[in-house]
Amino acid sequence: MSGKYDDMLSLPHPTSRKYPRMSAMDRAAQFSPFAALTGYEETIEETGRLTEQPVELWEDARIELDLRQQFLLEQAHRSPEIAVRYFCPDSRKAGGSYVTARGILKAVDPITQTLQLQDGTKIPLNAITNLESTLFEEANL
Repeated sequence: MSGKYDDMLSLPHPTSRKYPRMSAMDRAAQFSPFAALTGYEETIEETGRLTEQPVELWEDARIELDLRQQFLLEQAHRSPEIAVRYFCPDSRKAGGSYVTARGILKAVDPITQTLQLQDGTKIPLNAITNLESTLFEEANL
């Protein structure tokens, strides 16, 4: 060996009197990848997520829906099984999605303007776009 630093090879590893020796785990963490744009990937995914816009019902459809809601209000004591399609607004961006909830009707509250299912789901009446039930077939609605 005839290198420039051969004389240093036999020396002991230097240790600081002021700072304790760093663990291998902490030392490795110094060289881990650095994410300069924290949250960037999540933002890109959120931007790419599609939402729908609520559609305005035709007057005929609105009248039929109002009749069905009124009928359900009168028949709530029978606890009918219903399927409700409604618009659920997105909490993060403009728009939302249409959701269909199925269950047994618990109540229609005209004061809070909500329809409540027995599982606790509360649906705003103005968000409903379709109501289905065997009661409507029996009453020819």
